[in-house]
Amino acid sequence: MMKYTVGAYAASPNQSSWDAALETAFYAALKTLPNLKGLEHPFLGRLHPHDDDWFLANIDPQWDYVFTCIPGIMNALSHNPQFGLASEDAEGRQAALAFMQQACAAIGKLNAHLGRQAVTAIQIQTAPARHKAPSSKAALLASLETMLSWDWHGARILIEHCDAYVPEHMPSKGFLALSDELAVLTEINRSVPAQQQLGVVINWGRSVFETRRAEGALEHIHQAKAAGLLSGLMFSGVSDKDSDFGAWRDSHQPPQQSATVPYGEPGSWMSEQTMHQCLAAVKTEPLLVLGVKIGIRPHSAGIDQRIATISDTLAILARFFTA
Repeated sequence: MMKYTVGAYAASPNQSSWDAALETAFYAALKTLPNLKGLEHPFLGRLHPHDDDWFLANIDPQWDYVFTCIPGIMNALSHNPQFGLASEDAEGRQAALAFMQQACAAIGKLNAHLGRQAVTAIQIQTAPARHKAPSSKAALLASLETMLSWDWHGARILIEHCDAYVPEHMPSKGFLALSDELAVLTEINRSVPAQQQLGVVINWGRSVFETRRAEGALEHIHQAKAAGLLSGLMFSGVSDKDSDFGAWRDSHQPPQQSATVPYGEPGSWMSEQTMHQCLAAVKTEPLLVLGVKIGIRPHSAGIDQRIATISDTLAILARFFTA
């Protein structure tokens, strides 16, 4: 059975507060999903946003982990628009590197607790937002060279492409263009051992948000493949419809509702067909990351609905690989 990574934090019942008992029940339900490989885990400056000890006590010891730095980066940008690994502001870039050192330490802590290399990768993002602060390929390259001098406890460094700044519409993230990210990765990989090679992760919703076309994610997949750098694909939906998820918001919409996806979102652009087109494009790629990150509305939804929505989404992937 194929197993997948789930960004379960986006589906958590704790979105604006912390209720440990509620999160414990959510994690217990996650453990019942047979095709869950592990978690895409949000990093905000420490191993768990609220309670490291709670996290270590409630995870499944068999899960693998992919850290994502986007929650912590967006939090930092709200206080300092110059923050980021690609920032041309020296202090902003150093602050981002200090944040990444914290992530490196958290990876070491989780691996030590589990007694194995449980963290397979860390997804970094190329802040700052280009419409608010200057960024460059040169700054990103310098940051990556520094980061590669650290011991990442076996975790591979991957750039998750977020929506790049384009003048046609207001961005959600507005980071570097995919072509710039691929150019930097190509350059740095020339001097990096095979086991440390960097790559890129395509997030379906963020690529579609940027291009305003459902085909945008597939085009980004082909760009990354052509560069020999595609290392991951995460499915997270987006839409132009004004629903509880909002129009053109990076709110991790579920797939489009259908007869086989009862817990989907009617207006989502991420249909089973578009997902399967992307899976066909990556089928022969040695991906480090493949999975889903789904938000839930209403926020008051119970755990059963949250788990059913994740399960419906994973079933789309399973149908492709068993067809």
